[in-house]
Amino acid sequence: MARRASDTRGKVRLARKFMYARLLLIFGMVLLAFIVLFVRIVCLGKNKGDAYEKKVLAQQSYISNVVQYKRGDITDRNGNKLATSIKVYNLIIDPKLILSDEEFPEPTMDALYEAFGIPQGRIKKILKKNPSSQYYVMKKFKHLDAKSVEKFEKLQEKNPKKIKGVWFEEEYVRNYPYSTVACDVIGFCTSNEEGAWGIEKQYNSSLDGSYGRRYGYFDSGLNLVQTVKPAVNGNTVVSTIDVNVQGILEQHMEKFEKETGSDNIGCIIMNPNNGEIYAMASYPFYDLNNPRDLSDFYSERKLERMDEEKKLEKLNALWRNYCISDSYEPGSVLKPLTVAAAMDEGVTSSGRYYKCDGGQQVADRYIKCVAHGRGGHGYTTICQALKWSCNDVLMSLGKSLGKTSFLDYINNFGLGKKTGIDLPGEASGAVFTENTMGPVQLATSSFGQSQTVTMVQMAAAFSAVINGGTYYQPHVVKEITTEAGAVVSSNDNTLVRRVITEETSKSIREYLYKTVSDEDGTASPARVKGYDVGGKTGTAEKQPRGRGNYLVSFIGCTPADKPEVVIYVIIDEPYVEEQEHSSFYASGLASDVMEDVLPFLGVYPDKSTSKQRKKKASKIKLPSTKDGRFLDAPKGGFSNKDYGVVGQE
Repeated sequence: MARRASDTRGKVRLARKFMYARLLLIFGMVLLAFIVLFVRIVCLGKNKGDAYEKKVLAQQSYISNVVQYKRGDITDRNGNKLATSIKVYNLIIDPKLILSDEEFPEPTMDALYEAFGIPQGRIKKILKKNPSSQYYVMKKFKHLDAKSVEKFEKLQEKNPKKIKGVWFEEEYVRNYPYSTVACDVIGFCTSNEEGAWGIEKQYNSSLDGSYGRRYGYFDSGLNLVQTVKPAVNGNTVVSTIDVNVQGILEQHMEKFEKETGSDNIGCIIMNPNNGEIYAMASYPFYDLNNPRDLSDFYSERKLERMDEEKKLEKLNALWRNYCISDSYEPGSVLKPLTVAAAMDEGVTSSGRYYKCDGGQQVADRYIKCVAHGRGGHGYTTICQALKWSCNDVLMSLGKSLGKTSFLDYINNFGLGKKTGIDLPGEASGAVFTENTMGPVQLATSSFGQSQTVTMVQMAAAFSAVINGGTYYQPHVVKEITTEAGAVVSSNDNTLVRRVITEETSKSIREYLYKTVSDEDGTASPARVKGYDVGGKTGTAEKQPRGRGNYLVSFIGCTPADKPEVVIYVIIDEPYVEEQEHSSFYASGLASDVMEDVLPFLGVYPDKSTSKQRKKKASKIKLPSTKDGRFLDAPKGGFSNKDYGVVGQE
């Protein structure tokens, strides 16, 4: 038994020794492994450290950065680009990387000089002052075009191992190819491409895109592996504007200002059957590519004397869209609305006669007619009342309607309240209420004095009067599409309400036609050869009365029997001796504009051949900006001086 116990103990001791030996061996092997790993790391650091550091330095700026999106385009109804964003490049250098190897500076500086003309001395100064910087913006080399960048990249491709530490930051800048054309409608952007006015502001959320992001990491071979979350570009806003119609309108406005002059001109051309605005402008025009430049309007001396507050005041006045933001007393262009209301309400008819003896005594005031000096118009129909612009008859119609009915129609025509046009800065105007309207106010309001409206209100109301009696909301955008052309949303030509009957509308169209076509009509200067035009002039004395300051206007349509186009022209204080008798300037300007723009809108004087039509329409066509062809345009874009250039068919 003792021997067995002794043998057992011996075996245990032997096993323990064997186990200790194995543990010692394992420990030695682990220790050896650590020693080998340590030596390997030391060797790697010694042999590959510089290369690793260089690779990191070369790539660390690109590990995570923003991918810019492209703001959406604004186009006219035919696809011409009115506003777009062009990709540009900012030159960035990495002094730390350039200085990381003695072989890098000279080739890099040579390439910068060859591509951009940057002297070596300048680069040396930058490197010396900013040796640890990895992001130095060359301020004088911002917004480079693709051709300039391509030239440098070709040089880099020839010597990629030594031309280091130069890269290009992508950016987009807003560009307006037609410069001044439709400036009131399009608006412009701030320096960070935020819409500041016009369509740019109204549809900013649609035009905006979303940033992407570029991520990167180093794999086992120290190569940068990148993942890109692409940016989402903004949508395209398709406007109702026709660039050729807009351009021709502005050309005529500018011509009038040079030859005659005025405090301001406003004009709207629209489709009365759906509320689409073809053109809208007020004078003067400004360059959308440089909207804060006042040098074209004020001398250098005057600008020097202006403080920043005064400059801002002048800029706001320049940017202001008179057609939607200013209210005024419309004058006689409102008379068709009063006549329509009276006929629709049944208080008058085509065959009824009124006696105009030169004016009326209303309460404590005697209100004159335009024919007061010759004893009045005599016995007058409502058609003649419009044709001769008789205040006396209009006052009678207003009295017959009564203030309640009169104001109901005024409100239904949309006067005194915003139309809801898709542009910022719309004013409301001011009309009377039943509590504020007395007999005198009713009388003067019937022929367009005392109450204030905006141009877009009058254009929309007049359209309802002549289109069969339906009121459409005026608008400047047709639809919003993706970059690929898919429709995101569409303006369905909003029919708001019916205001008068078709029968009444037909009668008003006949009266307006005679107002233009008849020799004794006040709007005869608005005739256009080959077209049936209907319309009404207006002359409104401005406040304060008695100073001889007038606003003259014309509002009309063609074809008179079935209108497709409405035009409204206002000349605020024309520079002539007798403003009171100068409404023919407005009707004459409207005639000149219609003659040139109607072919572009598919409205022709006769059944001429399609070939003849094309020739007439293309004679004054503006250059196309489709497919980026605007890049070949004059510096600053096309302007009024470029009108008359034959466009691409």
